[in-house]
Amino acid sequence: MTRPESTGYDYDVVISGASLAGSAAAILLARRGVSVALLERRSNPDAYEVLCTHSITANAYPVLDEIGLVPAIEKAGAVRNEARWYTRWGWIEPKAAPGGPALPYAYNVRRSTLDPMIRSRAGRTAGVELLLGHRVTGLVREAGRTVGVRASAPQGEREIRARLVVGADGKDSAVAKYAGVPGRGYENGRFGYFAHFRGLPLHGGLGHTWFLDPDMAYAFPNEDGVTVIAVLPGKKWLPAFRQDLEGSFLTFVRALPEAPPIDSAERITKITGTVDYPLHSRNPTVPGVALIGDAALTGDPLWGVGCGWALESAHWLAEAVAPAMTGRSGRSGRGGQGGQGDRGGPGDLDASLKAYARRHRRGLRGHQYLAADFARARPFNPLERLMFSAAARDEAVARHMHLFGSRLISPLRFLNPLAVAKASAVNLRYRRAAASSPPAHLSPTEP
Repeated sequence: MTRPESTGYDYDVVISGASLAGSAAAILLARRGVSVALLERRSNPDAYEVLCTHSITANAYPVLDEIGLVPAIEKAGAVRNEARWYTRWGWIEPKAAPGGPALPYAYNVRRSTLDPMIRSRAGRTAGVELLLGHRVTGLVREAGRTVGVRASAPQGEREIRARLVVGADGKDSAVAKYAGVPGRGYENGRFGYFAHFRGLPLHGGLGHTWFLDPDMAYAFPNEDGVTVIAVLPGKKWLPAFRQDLEGSFLTFVRALPEAPPIDSAERITKITGTVDYPLHSRNPTVPGVALIGDAALTGDPLWGVGCGWALESAHWLAEAVAPAMTGRSGRSGRGGQGGQGDRGGPGDLDASLKAYARRHRRGLRGHQYLAADFARARPFNPLERLMFSAAARDEAVARHMHLFGSRLISPLRFLNPLAVAKASAVNLRYRRAAASSPPAHLSPTEP
C-alpha cells in the first residue's frame, strides 16, 4: 500500500461503509491513483443489505461497466430490468422504437449476490485496503476540518488519518452525525413489506409495477429464479397489516391486476419491511467530509433508485476529488498507484468537494423533490395523470417515461413543454376516438 505523501496521513481517503456506494467509490478512487482505507463495521465479507428493492436503475450502468462488474453480474444470472407498469388507464409497456436502439437497462440482482461481489472486487483493487470489523466511533478534527476517523476494530480502538473522510454508511450515517452535517427530512405516507418467491412467473418475464393511485406494489425477477414482491400501501392500511401481516400481504397481492400467482409459488423468505421510512437529504459535503449513497440522500423505496444513486454518487465523487488528491488534471487510468505527483492542498480539495456537491444537487435534487411530494401517499396530480395516461396509450410517451424512471433524464426534461404537448395530443386523439365509439367501461371524466 502506497501512503500519501502529505505528512501525518495514513491514506488519502477513508471510507466508512463497504456496501455499494463505499466499495464503488474505493475502486474508482484507487484506479485514479488515490490511496483508500475502506472500513466495514461487519466482519463477514459476505454481509449484505436486506431491506432493498434489489434493482439497479439504468443511470448506473456506466458505473458498473467502468468498475468491470457487468460480466460478473450477468454470469450470476442478474435480470435486465425491463418492466411494465399498471395504471388505471392500462399498462405502460416501454418498447424500443422500430429500427431504433434498444432501451437502456441495468439489472435486478439480489444484494446477497451483489454486495459480496463488489466488496471483494474493492478488496482486490490496488490502492484499497479493506478493513472489516471497523466501526466509526468519532472523527478526528484539526483547525476546523475533519482529518480522519476513530474506529472500533477487532484489535481495539484506532485512529485512521486521511485527507478526506467519506460517509457511505447509509441513511443513519454515523459520519454525517459526527460531522454535524445539516439535512432535511420528509415524512413517508406509505409503509412497505416484501418477500421473495421462487417459481413465480410474470407476464413476459418482465418486472411489474402497480400504480394503484395512491397505493403501490412491484414484482421484480432476480437471479436464480427468485422474484421479489413488495407492497407499499398508504398508512391508512397499517392497522390491518399489523393485525395480520401475512394475511394482509397475500390479500393485497392477490387483488392486483394480473396478479402474480403467489399461491402456486414457493415463498423462500419471511415477509419483511418497515412501517416508517422517511426520506431525507443532507448537504453532500462539509470541510474534509463527503457523503455518498443513502448517507447523502435517501429516496422513496417505491422508485427503486437507491442502488443506482449509490453507484452514481460514488462516481461523481471520484471524478471530482481524484485530481486534487493526486495533483493530476485527469484520470490516472486503471490500476494506478497512490502517492505520485504533486498533491494539491486543502484549498484544491475543498474546491473539488464543492464541485461534487454541485453535481450531486444538480443530478438528484429535482428527483428527490418529486419523490418527497409523491411520498405523501396522495393521488396523482393533473400533470401526473396526463403523463401516465398518455404513456399507456402511446409508445413514444412510454419510452420517454422509461428514460425518466431509469433516472436518465431530469424532471425538467421529463416535463418539458414538448413532452407535455405530446402527451396532451395523445390524450386528445384518444378522447376523440372514444367519443365516436366509447367503450362501456370508460368514464367520461377520464383524461
